[in-house]
Amino acid sequence: MSLLAGTRKGTFILAATFWALVGIFVVIASVIVIPAPVFIKRKIFPFIAVFGIAFFLLGLGLIFLTLKQKVEGMLKRFLLLTGASSAGSFVSVLLHNFIYGLLIYWFGTDFWDRIGLGDEPFFFSLAIIVCPIGFLIGAVGSIVLFIKKRKLH
Repeated sequence: MSLLAGTRKGTFILAATFWALVGIFVVIASVIVIPAPVFIKRKIFPFIAVFGIAFFLLGLGLIFLTLKQKVEGMLKRFLLLTGASSAGSFVSVLLHNFIYGLLIYWFGTDFWDRIGLGDEPFFFSLAIIVCPIGFLIGAVGSIVLFIKKRKLH
């Protein structure tokens, strides 16, 4: 199955979803990595929040389409990793904030200082480190396999 050629409607939608995810990842990563004054980042935060929700939904869509199109082999694994990582980032951000607030509610405002942590670390690490690395591995692997399959056809 050549996902770059888009010979079938479903294949085209799968490829478009994948490339939209890659594009949104580049935009979100650029905002995080490129230095800018805080007042500028605050002004664009609503747009980044919308991109984050789109990133989550497209990740779920990529998982669904990969399974529906019956993609096989390593390409299936890389596409599922890409979709799961993008969906997992958003879920981890939500869980990070939920757990952080819930423990403050239960144990008081100084809870995190008392236990020696400034923040909830597990879901934060998933959202900021693990999921983006998983996304990059899945996306790069998928692109390599797309190119490899295209050269064979």
